[in-house]
Amino acid sequence: MDIVLYVVLISSAVVLIASVLLQSGRAAGLGAIGGGADQFFGQGEKLDKVFAKITSASAVLFMLSTLLLTVLQ
Repeated sequence: MDIVLYVVLISSAVVLIASVLLQSGRAAGLGAIGGGADQFFGQGEKLDKVFAKITSASAVLFMLSTLLLTVLQ
């Protein structure tokens, strides 16, 4: 059971880090890797909404798996 929770914890951490870095923020961070054409054609807003949902879901999963690991040990 612990191994499964550790796998979930690590994978959710990686997804959380990636989704945060790929969002275009005020300074455009690593979201600029997608290119300026995405912003020009309106795809940037759609991607930001998708990344926001992925970020929220992975953050909740990360917190729940951390709490479960803490309780089980």
